[in-house]
Amino acid sequence: MVYIFLADGFEELEAVAPLDIMRRAKIEVRTVGVTGEYVVSLSGLTVKADCALEDVDLEQCEMLVLPGGRIGTKNMRESSQLTELVKQADARGIMLAGICAAPTVFAELGLLKGRRAVCFPMFEFENVLEENGARIQRDESVTHDGHIITAKAAGSSIDFGLLLVSMLRGWPASEAVRKILYFNPRQNALT
Repeated sequence: MVYIFLADGFEELEAVAPLDIMRRAKIEVRTVGVTGEYVVSLSGLTVKADCALEDVDLEQCEMLVLPGGRIGTKNMRESSQLTELVKQADARGIMLAGICAAPTVFAELGLLKGRRAVCFPMFEFENVLEENGARIQRDESVTHDGHIITAKAAGSSIDFGLLLVSMLRGWPASEAVRKILYFNPRQNALT
């Protein structure tokens, strides 16, 4: 099971593209409402989450995914229940994925110390990563280091989703979805 966390102010492309891509790869994915059952995205799209934070079962979990958006990330960071789930997942070696501003949640929990990572390319977010010991990969849009996957921004959402599939089910599964989508990245960020 993969859980994608949605908090008011989330960046919808960063949530929906990976969700769609993983489901195309036959990966079971559930959205989790951090700020309620109905969550409002950055652009005002209202989404009904599949489940609540208390329904997350780390025993059956393969990955936790945090979409970005400045406000959505702030709301995730302020949820002690969510940050506790992230810490527990990390301790168990469960894969963690964050895009845009969301990698700052991992950084502030001390999970990116000494790790390669990317985030939205603004000093506000990059400084949080650097201050917490991350090694920012400014030339990459998507990267991973161990069980933690990070991506830059909404424009990286498809690459991000394909990398998540690759990490969960292998390169052939990711490549099959890429072909279905007729997606041809300008650079091969997935190898």
